[in-house]
Amino acid sequence: MNDEQYLKHCRSLLGEFAATLTTRTKQLSQDHPLRELAAGFQSLASHPCDFYEQGPDLVARLFDTYPEFTPTFPRQLLWFFGANCLHYMADEELSEFQRLEDIRAATAP
Repeated sequence: MNDEQYLKHCRSLLGEFAATLTTRTKQLSQDHPLRELAAGFQSLASHPCDFYEQGPDLVARLFDTYPEFTPTFPRQLLWFFGANCLHYMADEELSEFQRLEDIRAATAP
């Protein structure tokens, strides 16, 4: 998988997560913070120009404020966003993702 394919895959994962979170929060009031967070993920998935800037902040808000939703967040995106998102991963996960990244880099054209 080359870098462009990897980016497309990660954007797809983000879109799926955003759609699911939006669906799960529809019954909440418009001004509920979780619904606003879902709208933030949906906006990021639809307009990826701020992907690297806003993504880690949204992830931190989700994990710190609503930890019950964190199991539904794709672990691949934690690795993809990097930076502070890596703090939400166990050492074993980090090692495994690094191994997979090395394989991906070695096989990319």
